[in-house]
Amino acid sequence: MTEVKNGDVVRIHYTATLADGSAVDSSQGREPLELKVGAGEIIPGLDREISGMEVGETNTVTVPAREAYGSHDDAKVQTMPRSVVPEGVAVGTRLQGTGPDGQQMTVTVIGLDENQVTLDANHPLAGQDLVFDVTVVEVVNV
Repeated sequence: MTEVKNGDVVRIHYTATLADGSAVDSSQGREPLELKVGAGEIIPGLDREISGMEVGETNTVTVPAREAYGSHDDAKVQTMPRSVVPEGVAVGTRLQGTGPDGQQMTVTVIGLDENQVTLDANHPLAGQDLVFDVTVVEVVNV
């Protein structure tokens, strides 16, 4: 069997769930995800766990929030005048905007009334531990 090491380009199938079993994402029914191990192309906790697996091997990996999308940062939640968002938005709407540093950012509307809107710039999975069932399908370069 071929063992995966840092720098290898691999193809994996995965299913990601929250700790309570709620579905997050899956590659099932699609082409396997191709990535370079150790290159930071996926969340760090999963990237590290793939190294050392063998082709055909399936593992269940729990990735703590700090090694996935990070902890929820209260400083990334702000309340602003309602006028900063378009008409028709609702709680749960994801919006694109420009941050104070000029970088593009995505925010989620988490509160809304006629006078103000509360926006959350955290990744939707920030603060969540993730559980992955991951199978190494192929090592593309050996």
